[in-house]
Amino acid sequence: MRRRRGTAGVTLIEMLVVVTIISVFLLVVGPRLLGQGDKARQTAARQQIQAFEQMLASYKLDTGVFPSNELGLKALREKPQNVNNWNGPYSAKEIPVDPWGNAYLYKYPGEHGDEPDIICLGADGQPGGETINADIVSWK
Repeated sequence: MRRRRGTAGVTLIEMLVVVTIISVFLLVVGPRLLGQGDKARQTAARQQIQAFEQMLASYKLDTGVFPSNELGLKALREKPQNVNNWNGPYSAKEIPVDPWGNAYLYKYPGEHGDEPDIICLGADGQPGGETINADIVSWK
């Protein structure tokens, strides 16, 4: 039985070099990838607010008014009492929470025009904030 030198397997030094290269890569690229998740959540919240606006437009077209603050976005899914010509549900699924797990805020009459204000409070769930904690709103 002959055994060739140098082909027996991976040496410890080779493994350390590979682990070092992977570690450096993760240190450089990792933070950038984590930031992309936050941007994706903000984009998802904007898209959901736009979908709410379309559903609310259909609701108003049928009933003649937007849902009151008391009814809120729930009126898109469940028929409110004393609302004529409701032709819903306007949402095929339950009204979702924002990408951070908080409820969207609904105000009608809104403070920024004739349509309702819809607000996502961002990652911190608090009004105001910057970067990922910034509010995502329907009027911007």
